[in-house]
Amino acid sequence: MREAYVEAVGGLSGDMMLGALVDAGLPLEALQETIEALGLTDEVTVSARPLSKCGISATKVDVQRHGEHHHHHQPHEHTHEHSHPHADEHGHGHDHQHEHEHEHGRSAAELMEVVRQADLDASVIERSLEIIRRIAEAEAKIHDTTPEEVHFHEIGGLDTLVDVVGAVEGLRRLGIERLHFSPLPIGHGWVRCAHGLLPVPAPATAELLRGLPTTAVDILGETVTPTGAALAAVLADGFGRPDSFVSGAIGYGCGNADFDPVPNIVRLSLGADTEEEPGAEALNVTVIEANIDDMSGELVPDAIEAALNAGALDCWAVPIIMKKGRPALLLRAICEPAGEDAVAEVLLRETTSLGVRMVEMRRRCLQRRAISVETRFGEISVKLGYLGGEVVTASPEYTDCRRAADEHGVTLKQVYAAAIAAAQGAE
Repeated sequence: MREAYVEAVGGLSGDMMLGALVDAGLPLEALQETIEALGLTDEVTVSARPLSKCGISATKVDVQRHGEHHHHHQPHEHTHEHSHPHADEHGHGHDHQHEHEHEHGRSAAELMEVVRQADLDASVIERSLEIIRRIAEAEAKIHDTTPEEVHFHEIGGLDTLVDVVGAVEGLRRLGIERLHFSPLPIGHGWVRCAHGLLPVPAPATAELLRGLPTTAVDILGETVTPTGAALAAVLADGFGRPDSFVSGAIGYGCGNADFDPVPNIVRLSLGADTEEEPGAEALNVTVIEANIDDMSGELVPDAIEAALNAGALDCWAVPIIMKKGRPALLLRAICEPAGEDAVAEVLLRETTSLGVRMVEMRRRCLQRRAISVETRFGEISVKLGYLGGEVVTASPEYTDCRRAADEHGVTLKQVYAAAIAAAQGAE
């Protein structure tokens, strides 16, 4: 299994993430191929250039419309000129105003349909859709509308789309199966938009940061964009540097803004591949739980989702009977010890419990490896579990199987069986 660690040194945005991926070894052609898979080759292109941030050499990735030149704007200007709610330049390193004429924006629903039709791995499509959905929901909540009605500026929508899908596809191509983030640095001050000043972090960003570990930094201005926050919320398997992490390639991505003396960079460290000795590994985890007898069941799904977004490895609820025969539920989450405070805080905020119990436990996990197998229903992703060098379990990817079953008019069970048989034959 290959891990990676994202250090948001001076912030986090979509283009900073792409720059770090390219700097760490992802070919720029992979991003262009992602644009082709999205069917956007006639509209946008991608380029990379070196920049120095506080003496550190980093890579800046630019997504541009054909014929458009690089822009070097003053940071933190949010321009809200449409009559309908929209999301502005979410991905781009704290440059929030384009020089071209503003056009009618593409809706979140339109952008998501582009992703659904893309010729990409099912897991990439699924995670990309979730990131875009999170951004749209945050904007909709702030503007008191629906996610479907949220619009992106024409170029802003397309570069946000490429940032999101490019990051997810780039991680897949580099073989990253687990991604950890540092706490996200939050600056202070104000950002200007057409309607006045907004506090840092901007409202949509603040909404996306709910449940995520953050740290205050002495930077005047916006350090984390909505796209950056959404990437962390969806892609993070944990927060904090992984235990026993062995770093391999390191890449630095940057935005256009300068935050001297803090470099406006993201550092991506790719961990060594740990598949050479398949077996079972022992890991320490923290179990966080609470007995709750006074909370509406309607709040439980949101509490579980918030815990998962905060870095919990798993979270679930179990019906129990408490004293005096009162029906209640046991809400339990497991997480890595480095992220226990963030998960505990989320459970305290999202539930009615006055406290949580925390205990460190050991768990034993199979080594895992993801492969793709060919079946008569098409290509299916399968996760293999190893014990002592032997494959003891094979788990097909549900979304791949569901899609194949729908396309071929067969049952999900048939596709599962075919994928498992193909995986066993491949080993």
